[in-house]
Amino acid sequence: MGIAGASLYNAFGDKSSLYRRALDRYVDQSFQDRVRRFEERLPPREAIGAFFNEIVMRSLTDQGRKGCMLINAALEMPVHDPATRAAITEVLNQIEAFFRRRVAAGQADGTIVSTETPEDLARLLLGALVGIRVLARVRPERELLEGIVGPVMNLLDK
Repeated sequence: MGIAGASLYNAFGDKSSLYRRALDRYVDQSFQDRVRRFEERLPPREAIGAFFNEIVMRSLTDQGRKGCMLINAALEMPVHDPATRAAITEVLNQIEAFFRRRVAAGQADGTIVSTETPEDLARLLLGALVGIRVLARVRPERELLEGIVGPVMNLLDK
């Protein structure tokens, strides 16, 4: 960034605060933007599919295999950092809530199966998302990642 350590701490407080601000920015530019685009413009089931398709494409084009900052943060978070854990938990809750809203709307319009609760399907979708992002770090293979998305999306139809 071209600034001295003292200036960095004056601007952000400490390394943990800087990290959380970077994570917040990443989430706003990545997840929040995606939710706004898909939730406002697409039918419920299509929004879920588009969400996963974009995640797969981002994972496949991540040349440096940096992965998702949120998932990396969750996997690498120090156990003694409750503030970071709370921030990560909040974003994961927001992702789950997006899925839950889309599932409930899809169940209401008949495009998503009603044999499972929106809460359970949202948890399944969240688990698939996290799994895709983790696997993409070591095996960024189209067949693998799409092989997770396809069956999960099919479960919404049965």
